[in-house]
Amino acid sequence: MSVFDELVGQRAVRAQLEKAAAAARELAGKTAAGADSAMAQAWLVTGPPGSGRSVAARAFAAALECTGPEPGCGQCHACHTVMEGKHPDVESVATRGVFITVERTRELVGRSYVSPGSGPWRVVVVEDADRMLERTTNVLLKAIEEPPPFTVWMLCTPSPEDVMTTIRSRCREVSLAVPSPQDVADLLVRRDGVPPERALDAALAAQSHVGRARALATDAQAARERAYILTETLSIRGAGDAVLAAHRVLNYSPEAAEALLGPSASFDADPRAGEAGRQAADRDGKAGGRDGVDSGSRGNGRGRNSGSAAKSGKKPAKKKSGAKAVSDALAAQFAQEEAELRRSLGVEEGGRVPPAVSAQITALREDQKRRATRAQRDRLDRALVDLLSLYRDVLTVQLGADVALVNRDFADRIAEVAASTSAEQSIRRMDAISQARTRLAGNVAPLLALEAMMVGLRPQG
Repeated sequence: MSVFDELVGQRAVRAQLEKAAAAARELAGKTAAGADSAMAQAWLVTGPPGSGRSVAARAFAAALECTGPEPGCGQCHACHTVMEGKHPDVESVATRGVFITVERTRELVGRSYVSPGSGPWRVVVVEDADRMLERTTNVLLKAIEEPPPFTVWMLCTPSPEDVMTTIRSRCREVSLAVPSPQDVADLLVRRDGVPPERALDAALAAQSHVGRARALATDAQAARERAYILTETLSIRGAGDAVLAAHRVLNYSPEAAEALLGPSASFDADPRAGEAGRQAADRDGKAGGRDGVDSGSRGNGRGRNSGSAAKSGKKPAKKKSGAKAVSDALAAQFAQEEAELRRSLGVEEGGRVPPAVSAQITALREDQKRRATRAQRDRLDRALVDLLSLYRDVLTVQLGADVALVNRDFADRIAEVAASTSAEQSIRRMDAISQARTRLAGNVAPLLALEAMMVGLRPQG
């Protein structure tokens, strides 16, 4: 077992990092050798989302700190603590906000000059180096130009162009490729015990994004949300449907998924079951309206929950939407963070905040606001990527391309849409989705961006 085993489909990268870790053992405590050395003290790990940038960086950090017979043995205490994020000489930074602040970077630079306490190297992993502003990377530049002999920097970005040229020129680059769906599926089978067919469906739907594939294969809620958004979008017939669909996607709820996709039990057993059931209901004429769900599961909109509630004489518990649930969870987390900060500053609960510490509380609230913005943005972007893959599949069928579908579980609906629309319309729809992603990244109001996109997805002509 090696720490590099979870680096999926990256054989060349694995060989490069293993060679560097072996060279590092000879260089520990000394200044890294020149360009001809396999080891360097500044690395730039690049690759598309889901390719395993942070996994590669963490595995390399473990190999550097490893005390086993071979670097990255995966068995020693150092390997375990690094992989668990608990090693005192390895610091991993991943912003939950929109960007990494100058203040945070200065803290990292300061600690990079502190000698390692237990291992031979101090390793700093910056998982979101592309979220550094230019003035932030200027703070980092000096530390990377002239690092202490014991410090290794690992910067992770989607592409080399995401960091300043001056930073890039001082780093050893590691380029990760998109792993094959089969490699990702094999990992899910081996690590998580997912059935092979389900693992491959998840890997294809996630477009080889390892984290997303794992969520779709092991988390029924994530799989149902994806199926709900795709089904909701395919149900659009006019401008009114488009506006309603935008609201429903933004405020997704498990209850809405239950109504549209059918009973959760069947869906949990197989991610394709909900969509398959909806299609069967459409064919048999057992359902009406645009939802196309079995009348026995939905009825008058209250479904099975209202029946059970009527028998018990109690009102059914109102489920929170996915967006509301996330918002409430973040609010609770933020409140706890502020309470802990107040305690650390000696401010009693409900007491007056001295001017000397109010700035720190204000800074925390600003950071929390940025993190909440990013959480919503990331969720919506995942949904838009799924929609983009759906219409990519439609276009693939329309053009007769001999390539595998990404959304195999929606093959029947994809064929229907492909037969009833043109390739030109599919391209326009993909453009509308791409434009929505750009607008969201530009801080446009999410509802407005989604409404404009959904109107562009309605059937035309």
